Amino acid sequence: MSPQLVSKYVGQLEARLGARLLNRSTRRLSITEAGQAYYERCQYVLAEIDEMESAVGDATVAARGTLRINAPMSFGTGHLARAIADYQRSQPEVSVNLTLDDRTVDIVSEGYDMAIRIGRLQDSSLVARKLAPVRLVVSAAPEYLQERGTPNSPEELKSHDCLGYAYYSEQDHWRFEANGQAYDVRVNGRFSANNGDAIRLAALAGAGVSLQPTFIVGDDIRAGRLKLVLEDYEVPPHGVYAVYAHRQYLSGKVRTFVDFLADYFGSPPYWDRGE
Repeated sequence: MSPQLVSKYVGQLEARLGARLLNRSTRRLSITEAGQAYYERCQYVLAEIDEMESAVGDATVAARGTLRINAPMSFGTGHLARAIADYQRSQPEVSVNLTLDDRTVDIVSEGYDMAIRIGRLQDSSLVARKLAPVRLVVSAAPEYLQERGTPNSPEELKSHDCLGYAYYSEQDHWRFEANGQAYDVRVNGRFSANNGDAIRLAALAGAGVSLQPTFIVGDDIRAGRLKLVLEDYEVPPHGVYAVYAHRQYLSGKVRTFVDFLADYFGSPPYWDRGE
């Protein structure tokens, strides 16, 4: 800048501060005591800004800080908590705050870094990465099937007590596919809940037929506590998704955790391999 422009800007700054920063004469300039103090303070502030920008940049690359996660209750207690513990062994500078809630939260307005969601995602402005496939199966306790009979087709579900999941958008409609044909069955039941573990316990007690993901009922099926029915019919595929607000400038803690989960669950996921 020219000396004239510098003089103009210094004059404007002095007017705003209400203090003289420079002593002027026709031959020389000298800084005032107030000017020296202001200059030293500005140097300190600029250094703080440089340090802050470096820290923000490092946080984007490195995994550190508190990671706030929202996840469904059953998946969080059954699978995610253990995964978090394993992740933190490799990322000691990351703290995790996990909130379990089966409702769909607004991750931006409620202050979450990311959410884990199960199902078939609707279009939204959020970024979603599929972590693992989810297989839904129909099952019931052997005692229930002995008393009420085993359904051999989706239509036969109409004569059974079907356990409903309250957060499923169409809990009274169960959809199946077989040999290229789709089946949409309206089911009825006397019990519904907003949590998958509650439905599992009701099924184990013989309350009815459940449509549940294998990450909830897989162990019970392998142990014989629940019996698969309608094995020739498939439910449209679902998935486990990591959902977050932005793809660009993704923080290191979110990026490393999402990558970790994709490897941790596997495809097929470990709960379908009986591990």
